[in-house]
Amino acid sequence: MNLLRRLAVVLAGGAFLVVSPVPAAAVTDAELALRWAPIHYQDTDSSDYDADFLTRIDYDAEWNTLNNWEHQDDNPAFLAGWTYYSVVETSTHWFLLYGFYHPRDWEDFPDPFELFTHENDMEGALLTVRKDGSTYGALEAMVTVAHSDFYSWVPAGSPYTSGRESVDGTLIMQTVDGLAHPTTRQEPKGHGVFGWNGANFPGNDGVIYFPSATATEVPSGGNDRSVAYRLADVFAGGGLWAHRTDPTTFTGPTGAFRGDNGADNAANPPWGWDDQNDGTDIPRGLLATDPAYLVSAYFAGEGAFSLTYTRNPYRS
Repeated sequence: MNLLRRLAVVLAGGAFLVVSPVPAAAVTDAELALRWAPIHYQDTDSSDYDADFLTRIDYDAEWNTLNNWEHQDDNPAFLAGWTYYSVVETSTHWFLLYGFYHPRDWEDFPDPFELFTHENDMEGALLTVRKDGSTYGALEAMVTVAHSDFYSWVPAGSPYTSGRESVDGTLIMQTVDGLAHPTTRQEPKGHGVFGWNGANFPGNDGVIYFPSATATEVPSGGNDRSVAYRLADVFAGGGLWAHRTDPTTFTGPTGAFRGDNGADNAANPPWGWDDQNDGTDIPRGLLATDPAYLVSAYFAGEGAFSLTYTRNPYRS
């Protein structure tokens, strides 16, 4: 019997008793983020494969982002797998954001005009999960960040269709420990994020990261097919959001990561991500700060969909 619907029970004499559905068990942000955390296919570049490993912004035990390029190859143990996450919600949906951080974004060829190379790099994905009465909800869509463009994906069976943006592909799910997780793939060097296409890594080398509640591992090399990563809450005390006004980390409250290798201050946190083709009604940072509006614009066919937040720390 569908617990999403109110149940009409016939009593003796023909009277009706309306029974409310049993509410889903409460779930924490950490549990929700872990449940839907992507299985992540990270391509690696043979010239500097460890610069493609996922890690934390403070992997070198401090928040000075002007030295992250230089410290990246100091100690392989620094590069244990981590991914940032945040959760905001409306009455109908959870919006789960995942940010993948690398200390370097670079090209193999010389970049004399500093068009592509820069210190620090964070790109990621936004998942839209419907509150359907179950503990963890139902995944309906994903938007990924690749440089200055966003891409849209839907899992099989989702009611979502193309809105002002075309759906770019089918989101492939992969089952681990009996639970289906979305899959993402990330380029080497430049680190654009897309939905995984089901193919092997170009050049047959890359790292496959699996989410874990407790383990964080350093890949054994540039071709490791099972590496655990943990999740770091963007809003944790002393974490990424808490440092948004820290001048050693950012150029300002809505600014970029400080960096001086290649193009200066060229990498953005989630609240600075931007699609270069969006109109003025979807300004910089909306993927994190107002995901409900962005998703409602990018897709059609969402059904019941609230734009009013019951909780959004980015806006509080």
